[in-house]
Amino acid sequence: MRYIRGMAKINKGLISMCIGLVCTILIVPVGAQTNSESELQSFLFDLTDVRFESTYLPSSFNQAWELHIKQPLDHDHPEWGSFWQRVYVSHLDPSRPTVLVTEGYNRDYNYASELAESIGANQVVVEHRYYGASVPDSLDYSYLNIKQASADLHRIKSLLADYFYGPWLASGISKGGQTTIFYRYFFPDDVVASVPYVAPVNLSLEDERIYSFLSSVGSARCRKNLEKVQKRILEDYDESLQCLKWHAKGQRLRFDYLTVEEAFEYAILEYPFSFWQWGGVCEEIPDKDSDLEIILDHFLEISGLGFFSDNGMNDYASHYFQCAREFGYYGYEVAPLAGLLRALPSDRNPSAIFTPNHMEVAYDGGELSRKVYDWVTEHGDQFIYINGALDTWSATAIPENPERDALFFFMEGESHGTARLRNLSEDDRAAVRTSLERWTQLPMTGSLAE
Repeated sequence: MRYIRGMAKINKGLISMCIGLVCTILIVPVGAQTNSESELQSFLFDLTDVRFESTYLPSSFNQAWELHIKQPLDHDHPEWGSFWQRVYVSHLDPSRPTVLVTEGYNRDYNYASELAESIGANQVVVEHRYYGASVPDSLDYSYLNIKQASADLHRIKSLLADYFYGPWLASGISKGGQTTIFYRYFFPDDVVASVPYVAPVNLSLEDERIYSFLSSVGSARCRKNLEKVQKRILEDYDESLQCLKWHAKGQRLRFDYLTVEEAFEYAILEYPFSFWQWGGVCEEIPDKDSDLEIILDHFLEISGLGFFSDNGMNDYASHYFQCAREFGYYGYEVAPLAGLLRALPSDRNPSAIFTPNHMEVAYDGGELSRKVYDWVTEHGDQFIYINGALDTWSATAIPENPERDALFFFMEGESHGTARLRNLSEDDRAAVRTSLERWTQLPMTGSLAE
């Protein structure tokens, strides 16, 4: 049920709720709503081009709303069209800090972010444009760029800051962490602090820092065992592929964007990247002479064909467009597997970018990423970077700079899914608390205060 300004008003305990042109009047007993709930509802009712409804309430908060906010496709030319962007607002206390969660993909449910729970904050979660429900009627990708996505966040912050008047912070994870960094570059005064988790800033379409990382992370023995698994699967190519085809059929995976043979080989190339990204355990790598079934079961836990199926291509289409246009990405070194690949070329490194419908996308040459990287390196104060030392994406993270008023964590033994504030040492958590209290000028009341 949507609440739309101009079609519904709160007045003396009456709520008029409208869908289309049909309105229902609900009588709300006096005192049934808390003051804060009534005040926030009234505030949201008075916002132009905002629809909202109650949504899942995480235990950290006292009310939560799902908003759909009308956004320009181009913030410099609002007359060129618009789309509705999905946003989740979770209320604690408007005088407390507010964490703007900068998602990098779709977000189809509300939740409590670690940072909001850690500091005792309100929360605003923003689904990225061109993902999930935040998609224009026509998928004109020319409007999908970092500048416009950052302007979305700025407008949302500007709309809600009249109610949530405490200091604002921004935080996101992975591609959402990238969004946090780029948002700060375009709107440096919007927030008092930024906390990107496991956030890469790639500087080319094939950022070779990834290769350097994969050739040095962990032990030489572990890296060699990963390569042995790759070679074993490819040496038993026909049997391996047949087994994986049956698995893909059971998962109802389709392969039109890539052939199943291409997807199979891409998944093998992806295997070491995923192993380190998600904190694979070296002791769990099967011996190369194990039964092929054991090898493939392990492989499917780490990589597998789903990511390279049509399902994966559709889910990440907008992401791949962004990588091809501005973000940059990575590729796969094929030299170690020379002579074993059949479907993919072995005379060059295949790219990990799969643009929508194989469209040609002009890369900006890394110009914007380099500008952001240089700006953050030289001027990026009041940042807290959370990275896992095992995570492949730490290869392209913002490097530590002791001259900045910022905290840099490359957490030993942690990966893309475990590099979090809760896993920092007590001393490091104390350093985070001290910095955030200094930057926000407020005490921490969440788990960081405990």
